[in-house]
Amino acid sequence: MDNYRNVENKFRRYKAHISIAGTTQFHIRNPYVIAWWSAAFPGFGHLLLSKYLRGLTLFIWEVIVNYNAKINLAMVHSFCGNIEAAKEVLDSRWMLMYIPVYLFGIWDSYRTSVDMNKVYLLAEKENAPFNSFTIGAMEINYLDKRQPVMSVIWSLFMPGLGQLHIHRIVTAFFALAWTIAFLYFSKLLLSVQYLFLGQLTESTAVLDKQWLLFMPSMWGFAAYDSYANTVENNKLFNNEQKSFLIKHYQSPSFQVKKGKVVK
Repeated sequence: MDNYRNVENKFRRYKAHISIAGTTQFHIRNPYVIAWWSAAFPGFGHLLLSKYLRGLTLFIWEVIVNYNAKINLAMVHSFCGNIEAAKEVLDSRWMLMYIPVYLFGIWDSYRTSVDMNKVYLLAEKENAPFNSFTIGAMEINYLDKRQPVMSVIWSLFMPGLGQLHIHRIVTAFFALAWTIAFLYFSKLLLSVQYLFLGQLTESTAVLDKQWLLFMPSMWGFAAYDSYANTVENNKLFNNEQKSFLIKHYQSPSFQVKKGKVVK
C-alpha cells in the first residue's frame, strides 16, 4: 500500500483521473459562468467543478428550503404581476434562512473556479502522466472521443442521459433521480397528457408550480454540463494521445526552430 502511495504522489499535480465512476479533470473554466449556474440553482456551479459533495449538499438544501419558503410559487405570482400575492405566499421563517446560503453558493463556486484554473495551469506545466483506462468488476471507463451534440440531444430527452453518454456516473445518477422526483411532484407529464387530449384547463390546473419551476434549471444544466464535459474530454483524449506519441515515437533529437524541422 505504501508503494502504491509513493507512485501516486510521485508528481505534485495531475490534470485528470480516470475511475470507474467517471473522468475527473482540471480545465479552464469561466468563473462568471460557474457563478451564474450557482445563482440559477445552488449546487450546479459546484457540480460543474466536479465538487460533488458540496454541490449535492447545496442542491438538496435548495430544494428543501425553497419549497418550504414557497419561493418558486412567489416567483410565479410576481411573473403574473400579482405582487401582493407573491408577498403573501412567502414564509419569512424559511426565506431569511435561504439568503445567506444562496449567496455563499455563488461566492464559493466563483472562488473555487478561480483557484482551480490556477491549479490547471500548474498541472499543465508539470504535465504529469495520468491513467487513461480503468477496468473493474462493475464498470469499464476509458478516454475516447464523443460527439458533443449527441450529449446535448440525450440530455434534452432526459437529464442524465447525456452524462451517461460520457460516463459521468455520479452526475448522471443525480440528474436522473432528481428529474424523476421533479416530474412526479410537478405532475408535468400528467399535464402534457391533458394537453394532448385538448383539455387545456385541466392541463394548467393540475400542475404544481412550486415543483415545476425546478425543471428548466435542471434541463438547462444537464445539457450544458454534458456538452462542456464532452468537449473537455475530447481535448483530454487529444492531449493524452499527443503525449504518448511524443514519448514513444518522437526522436529525442527532434526540434522545431524558426518554422523549420531540425533532426
